[in-house]
Amino acid sequence: IHNMLRILNSGAKSLASQAKCSFATVSKTVEQDKNPELVPGGVHDTSAPTFTDIKRMFTDHNYRVDFPQGLSNEEKRKLKRFDIFRYDPQDPNDKPHFVSYYIDMDECGPMYLDVLIKIKDEIDPTLSFRRSCREGICGSCSMNLDGRHDLACIRHVPREPKGPSKIYPLAFMQVMKDLVSDMTFFYSQYKTIDPWLKRKNLKPEGSKEYFQSQEDRAKIDGLYECVLCNCCSTVCPSYWWHNDTYLGSAILQQAYRWVIDSRDEYTDERLERYGGDFKLAECYNLGLCSRNCPKLLDPRGAIQDLKHMYEEYLERRTAKSHTMAFQLWNLFDSFAKKK
Repeated sequence: IHNMLRILNSGAKSLASQAKCSFATVSKTVEQDKNPELVPGGVHDTSAPTFTDIKRMFTDHNYRVDFPQGLSNEEKRKLKRFDIFRYDPQDPNDKPHFVSYYIDMDECGPMYLDVLIKIKDEIDPTLSFRRSCREGICGSCSMNLDGRHDLACIRHVPREPKGPSKIYPLAFMQVMKDLVSDMTFFYSQYKTIDPWLKRKNLKPEGSKEYFQSQEDRAKIDGLYECVLCNCCSTVCPSYWWHNDTYLGSAILQQAYRWVIDSRDEYTDERLERYGGDFKLAECYNLGLCSRNCPKLLDPRGAIQDLKHMYEEYLERRTAKSHTMAFQLWNLFDSFAKKK
């Protein structure tokens, strides 16, 4: 605790020093613009920023603009406002900002995706977002809707016009444009778990399927429904900090789906990889993943079950190694007695 407080204190002093320098520079520049004869060290005291300076730093920048729809202020008050994140990384002059659109919800569908489609088709064709099925089964339209990660096609818009709705891309993801997140790294992580049946013994000749009991089939209920929208992983602090080593809740839930499938014969090999290379222990059981799953699945529970299976695997591996060591000892001992 003492070390943590010391680090926080030193960080606070560093930030205060930086703020002091930056505000002093801004203040001097402003005063010199007003009075060219003023030189550094003159009558203007820039020793420390005031609360007014700090407030001005955030309020002088307008990161939201209204899209020109030709509406009066009175007309805008009757409509629902949507503040949508806009940013094109390919444009060096573009900066992240919000553009506000005003929609009559009586002439629009009830879902956030309906709003986005209406804006793109009728107001601003430059808006970019992903969509496909409109039924919550493809995971394409995952984004942050009013502070919660969800699928735009199955999330209802609040009907009240009071208060704007804010739409962002998924948190802590690289933005390709506007609401389109770069999922390349996520899919490459998914590939590493080998998301297919792996067999050591092929099915008999003439057989078409690998059969399993109804009880075994029921074990994958609540797992196979995952649409890989990545809403759960992108709200996980462990994934924010260690996504280079920690696979995240979405991928680990799918990993568990293949581990418990009775038709798969590489259970121990999968557990060895998931527990070692993929930092299974990085999950701290916060439960944000299950809270934000738009399909109402339970990634947290799946990861906890996967942890228990990994612990059982370690016990089996340790017992096996001890047995082998004991057998080798007996073998050497028998040779020694013969000599």
